[in-house]
Parts: sequence; C-alpha cells; structure tokens
Amino acid sequence: MKRALLLNAVDPGVGGVMIMGHRGTAKSTAVRALATLLPPIPAHGAKAEVFIRGVKTEIPLFPLEEADSDLTPAPMVDLPLGATEDRVAGMLDIEAALTRGVKVFEPGLLARAHGGFLYIDEVNLLEDHLVDLLLDVAASGINVVEREGLSVRHPARFVLVGSGNPEEGDLRPQLLDRFGLHAQIATLTDVEQRVTIVIRAEAFRADPESFLAGWEPQQAALRKQIVQAREHLPQAEMPHRLLLRAAELCLKLGVDGHRGEITIARAARAHAALEGRRDVNTDDVRAVAAMSLRHRLRRNPLEEIDTGEKIAGAMQGIL
Repeated sequence: MKRALLLNAVDPGVGGVMIMGHRGTAKSTAVRALATLLPPIPAHGAKAEVFIRGVKTEIPLFPLEEADSDLTPAPMVDLPLGATEDRVAGMLDIEAALTRGVKVFEPGLLARAHGGFLYIDEVNLLEDHLVDLLLDVAASGINVVEREGLSVRHPARFVLVGSGNPEEGDLRPQLLDRFGLHAQIATLTDVEQRVTIVIRAEAFRADPESFLAGWEPQQAALRKQIVQAREHLPQAEMPHRLLLRAAELCLKLGVDGHRGEITIARAARAHAALEGRRDVNTDDVRAVAAMSLRHRLRRNPLEEIDTGEKIAGAMQGIL
C-alpha cells in the first residue's frame, strides 16, 4: 500500500491506486498521511475557460489571495460518498451568466484537487456515474462542465486514490481496470507487529505533537527521497527486453487490453527513480507487477488461488 502511494507521488501518470482490505487496517490513515510528504505546488496560475454563446473567456480557477510564497502545500481532497455531481465537477450560475453576462463558476472538488490527490473512502459504494466521471477526468487532466449552452473547461490533474472493504462490494471490472495500481491489505497475524500498532496508536493519542516530532526525521528523509525521485524520473528508462517480458507476462495471465504493460512500465520507472537509479531492472518490474495486474485478471469464482500468488507463479521463467 505504501509503495503504491509513493509511486504515484513520484509519477502521477502511474494512474492512481485502489486499496482494498479489511476494516481497521489504516487504509485511510496512510492515504491522508501522504499529504505531509508531497512537495509543494505553485500557489496560483490555474484558469478556467468559460464559453458563453461561443465566446471564450478565461477566469482564475480560484480568486488570487495574498500569500507569503509562490508555493502552497499539495492538496489532499476527500470526496464524501453523498457528494452530488455538481459538488464534484463544479457549478455554473446560469442566471447570472445569461442575464448579466457575469462569468460565475463555483469550482468543485475536482478543481480543488488539482496538483494533488483526490481520495474516496469506500469507493466501492460510490455511484457508478460518479466513478466514471472521476476516472475520465483523472485520465485526461481536464474537467468539462456543460450546462444549458454554457461550457467551462479547467485543468484537473490529480491522483485518484480509492479504498474500500471487499466484503461490502466491489467495483465493476471496467472501472477497476482504470486504476493504475491495486493494493490488497490484510489484517496482520504477527503478534509483535500487532502489539507495536497498539503502542504507537496509544502514544499518538496521548501526545500527538511529540509523536509526530519523533518521526519527523524519517518523514523528512522520505520527503527528500520523493523530490529526488521526481528529478530522476525523466532519465529513468525501461529496457526493451523488460518491456517484452512485461507484455509476455500479461499474455500469460490473459490480461485484457494493454493497460497492464503500460502501468508496469510507468510504475517500474517510478520505482527505479524512488530507489535513486536511472536504469530499470528486473527487481523493479517484480516489485510492481502484482499491484499492476491483480485487478486486471479475469475473475473465476471457483478459483481458490490468490491473485498475487498466481501472478508470482506466472513470473517464474519470465522475470
């Protein structure tokens, strides 16, 4: 789970991550904690294109505010399950636009997530048409709102992260395939690890500030690692022989479409960059293969073998 989140922090082009697992396994905690590790983004500059009767006008996506710096923390936006499409995509004041010619656009959650992460807890309970909208915008980086002859376009480049409990239902395979990575979380069975979780949870509850201060050196090191990985990413190259192996693996597993090998290539490059390397090797592909393909395998209700084990078995002799 943490590796999938970090890979998306290094390269948003990986395509987001779906985290599925038992209740109480810190899925939402891990996602929200990622916000403190993300490098800052430019504070201003994004604009929306408003088309009224065919005439285009550009307006600031958000009103300019006084700021001490040109940078602002990367956003981590939570999307509530009960959100309407207008709340998500944004709204137009049609009456003001038609009667007074005033360009009024109320930015939605997609606009506020621009440059950061958009997180949906219990995404498997979200209405399908909203999931379709989110995945389309996440893939294109552009949000389009059209109402009664008016049209607004604005940038909405964000990483989509969803989490849920498989016991409460799953996403349709067509939608699940659109997430870049899939992390599967299970309750820990090691007694010492479970005790460590209790100790840390109680320490945080007793004194949050001291707890966070104690972990800040590790957080700072990880923050620096992400920044350096982003700098290394453009030079990271996936050798042709490994691209062939990734394609062979997808064929062997019967993966439909081509998103599997595309995601493996992007995630492997991000993994190499995160490790401080510019050359992608077999270990990078192995590290990302299961999370890139687990949700893309054809489902067989009668099959008892775990998807991760199936992918690991398929990699034998290929990687």
